[in-house]
Amino acid sequence: MKKTLLTTAMVAGLFLSCQKNLVTGKRSFNIVPDSEMLPMSFSEYDKFLAEHPPLPVNDSRVILVKRVGERIQKAVEDFYASKNASKELASFSWAFNVVDDQTVNAWCMPGGKVVVYTGLLPVTQDEQSLAVVMGHEIAHAIAKHGAQRMSAGMALQFGTSAISAGMSKNPTLTKQIFSQSVGMVGGLGMLKYSRKHETEADEMGLIFAAMAGYDPEAAVAFWQRMASSGGQKPPEILSTHPSDETRINNLKAFMPQAKKYFKAQ
Repeated sequence: MKKTLLTTAMVAGLFLSCQKNLVTGKRSFNIVPDSEMLPMSFSEYDKFLAEHPPLPVNDSRVILVKRVGERIQKAVEDFYASKNASKELASFSWAFNVVDDQTVNAWCMPGGKVVVYTGLLPVTQDEQSLAVVMGHEIAHAIAKHGAQRMSAGMALQFGTSAISAGMSKNPTLTKQIFSQSVGMVGGLGMLKYSRKHETEADEMGLIFAAMAGYDPEAAVAFWQRMASSGGQKPPEILSTHPSDETRINNLKAFMPQAKKYFKAQ
């Protein structure tokens, strides 16, 4: 009887820990609250900017990135408000910065902290394509992919029933798991997610760009340019990202749904 009750309680706890994505309708396992996740995220973001000073606010590239980011931010916030779910974004502290680095990259830390590298802009070429890239990166934060990865790591270390106690009693290990979860490696702060998370962020990113008034069709042309840029890439099965071909096909499949949200501005 006791074993049955314990099993029931564990199943109930796991169910309650599954959060529903308001955009895709999918459920995911997350037992790390924003109150634990975001302070670490904001601290790492500040540390990164201290080591990689962002471009000044009057730089044309910064103006472009901020304009795109703020449009997507407003679209996301309006969408969540329409679902009576604004509280899910209440702890976000949005920021949009550009660093002078020729790496073709952009990322968004949990809580809405965005960095775009100057090396990305010649590849995006226009505001529409930049919007789908930033929409994708912001989607990782909105979907709380970092917290999901951290939840899995914490559950392995402490067990789901002892997660809160484990985090408070072992802050060093907690920070290590955070760093692994959001992929903070080296000085460039590369964020790495699973192929499942990348595909979900592609879907959400298209919708966010469309909500903000950017044509989601730009995503296909952007990834075709990325695919033709050359360079040796690992087989998809060994990569955390879908192959270019898979990603482009997925984007085409997601496009009809994204287009429902699109109204040119």
